[in-house]
Amino acid sequence: MQEPFDIEIGPINYSVFPEGNDSYTIFKDGREYIQIQKDTSSIWLKMDYKTELPIFEEDEEVNAIGQAIEKYVPEEDNEEDEL
Repeated sequence: MQEPFDIEIGPINYSVFPEGNDSYTIFKDGREYIQIQKDTSSIWLKMDYKTELPIFEEDEEVNAIGQAIEKYVPEEDNEEDEL
């Protein structure tokens, strides 16, 4: 499974925790903020906390976070350089 990582959208930093199956828990300002899941190639959905079902309404912030997740490239470990 992918390790947690940070993304930045404008002045806001988000911490992204992959949950598997194209779903992610997002933290904002050090607090759990939302859970999102990829729906189609360009649409991301916010998940309802109580039912854990997707909320089918378009949300610009959720889509921006999803697009930043797709663009994220993990940094390679340079353990060999440290030896």
